[in-house]
Amino acid sequence: MKVKHGFVMRDVAGQTVIIATGEVSRTFQGMIRVNDTGKVIWSGLNDGLTVDQIVDKVIAEFDVDRATATSDVETFIGKMRDNGFLDE
Repeated sequence: MKVKHGFVMRDVAGQTVIIATGEVSRTFQGMIRVNDTGKVIWSGLNDGLTVDQIVDKVIAEFDVDRATATSDVETFIGKMRDNGFLDE
């Protein structure tokens, strides 16, 4: 799975946000603010990593156990999937 073309992550005024560009911005006109964990997950999705690879990145970046990292990654991906941000 990968981030759908047209969604990008940017730093705006000290906040990290996901916004729509181009044609996608006609149907999605907001922005989503993400924290540091969300940035790692989004970057992993954007790079086409598997869920397990993203979990490994979260564990390496933050002092968190595998169960918590897996839950966080799956929750984030579920929300992105539900809102049409991912190509599968």
